[in-house]
Amino acid sequence: MPQFTTYDGTELSYRVRGEGEPLVVLPGGPMRDADYLGDLGGLDAYRRLIVLDLRGTGRSAEPADPATYRCDRQVADVEALRAHLGLERVDLLGHSAAGNLATLYAAAHPERVRALVLVTPGVRAVGIEIGDDEWDEAVTVHADQPWYASARAAVDTIGPGTPLPEVMEIVSPFAYGRWDEAARAHAAGIEREAHWAAAEAYYGPGAFDPEATRAALAAVTAPVLILAGERDGGPTPARAAELAALFPHAELVVQHGAGHFPWVDDAGAFARPIAAFLDPGVRTVTVDGVRLAYRVRGREDAPPVVLVHGRGASGADWSEVAAALSEDHRVYAVDLRGHGLSDWPGRYGFDVFRDELRGFLKALGLSGADVVGHSMGGAAAFLLAAAEPGLVGRLVLEEAPAFVPLDPPRGRVPRPEGPLGLDWEVVHATDAQLDAPDPAWRAGCAAIAAPTLLLGGGPDSHLPQEQQSSLADLIPDCRLVTVETGHLIHATRPEAFLAALRDFGIGSAASPGDTP
Repeated sequence: MPQFTTYDGTELSYRVRGEGEPLVVLPGGPMRDADYLGDLGGLDAYRRLIVLDLRGTGRSAEPADPATYRCDRQVADVEALRAHLGLERVDLLGHSAAGNLATLYAAAHPERVRALVLVTPGVRAVGIEIGDDEWDEAVTVHADQPWYASARAAVDTIGPGTPLPEVMEIVSPFAYGRWDEAARAHAAGIEREAHWAAAEAYYGPGAFDPEATRAALAAVTAPVLILAGERDGGPTPARAAELAALFPHAELVVQHGAGHFPWVDDAGAFARPIAAFLDPGVRTVTVDGVRLAYRVRGREDAPPVVLVHGRGASGADWSEVAAALSEDHRVYAVDLRGHGLSDWPGRYGFDVFRDELRGFLKALGLSGADVVGHSMGGAAAFLLAAAEPGLVGRLVLEEAPAFVPLDPPRGRVPRPEGPLGLDWEVVHATDAQLDAPDPAWRAGCAAIAAPTLLLGGGPDSHLPQEQQSSLADLIPDCRLVTVETGHLIHATRPEAFLAALRDFGIGSAASPGDTP
C-alpha cells in the first residue's frame, strides 16, 4: 500500500482502486477504517479512487500527538496527499464526518479544488444544527418496519454517558434506507473499523469556526455536488440544501430511498450522478423529475442536432458521429432514462421515451432541432415528430422499429448475469410494446411534417427490411436509404452513415466519406 509522510512526520497510507482520473476520497466515521467504503458502489469503474487512511486508521500510523486527530488539524494531511500525488488541483470526495474535513480543506485551499463531492456530509464545520426532534421525525420513515419499535426504544436509552460504540450500534438500523441483510453486514464492520479514541478527538474543542468557514466558502469557485439520502436523519435533505447554499456553484442530489450509506442502498443510483458530475464532458438536466445526462460539443451558435441512442446504449455510443457533426453543428447526445449516467426510475416505454425527448428538447430550448435516432431512440423520435410536428426540424431514423406486432411474441427475456449499462426493466417494458404495439403509433406517422431519412441496415439486420420500407411509406416526406451492414450502421460504417446525413442536409458537404 503506498505511503507518504505528512506535515508532522506521521506516515500515512492510501489505497488505489480503479483506473482513470484520480478522485481523492476521505472516509467518515469519524475516523473509521476506509474498508467500509468498498468500491463506493462501483464508482471505481469511472474514476481512480485514491482513498486516504486517516491518521491512526487502516495502515496509517498513529500520530505522536493525539490532538492531531482533530478534524481541522487533518486538513494539512489532505494537502500533503495532494502534493505527494503531484496534482495541481484535486477532485475530492468526503463522506459523512469527512464532509466536514473536505469542507474545511476547500475553505483553506479553494484554488486546489477542481471539483468537490460531499456525500451525506457532516455539517458541523459550517454551524448547521441537526436537532434531536428533527432526527426523530426523519427516522419515522421506518415506522412500518417490524424492527422499528424496539430500535426506537433503544434510542431513548442513549444518554450523555453512553459510550460511543454503544451509540453507534443502537442507531445503525436508522442509517440505511433498508435494514436488510446487506445493511446489517455493512453496519457490523464498524466493530473492527472504528478507532473510538480518535473519533472522540475528531470533534474536539476548537475544531470548527463556522463563521470563518462560511465566509471562506465564498471563494470556492469549483463545482460542488452534495448527495443526500432521502431517508437520512443527519443530514436530512433540507439540511444538505442549506449546506449547498453556502457554495457559489453547488447542486444537490437526493438519492431516493437511501440513508446515510447510499452506495449500500443502491450502488448504481449512487455512482451514476457522481460519475456524471465529475466528467467534464457530461452535463445534466432534469425532465419530469428524472435527471438526464447528456454530452454536448460544437459551437454554441451552430445549428443543433440531437442524437438519441438505441436500447442498451448511451449518448457515448455516438462519439465518432458526434465528433464529425460538431464541425458545423451543436451536437447533443442524451442518455435516456434507464441508460448510462441518467436516472433509472423504473418506468419505461416507447411513449415514455417520446415524452422524455420532448421534455429534453424544450428544457434546453432546442425546438426545431434536427433529431437523429437509432432503433429505440428512433422510435421515440418519430413518435414525437408525429405528436408535435413543429418540434423537430429534420428527422433521421436509423433502423427504427416499425411497430408491426411480433409473431410469435418475444415474451419476457431473463436478465443476464453481471452489471449492465441499462435497467433491465427497459427490456421488459419495450419488449411488451413490440409484441403488441399501439396501432395509433403507425397510424400517427401520417402527421409527421419533418423531412425524414430512414436508414435500413439491409439483410444482415434483425429487423425485417420490408417493414422498414412500409414505415417509410407511412411518413409523408421520407427517403429510404439502405446501408448493408446490419443494425448498427453508425457504429460499423460511420463514414457511410455520415455521408447519408450529409446528402440529407445534416453535416458538412465538404467532409470526405464513402457512399451508402
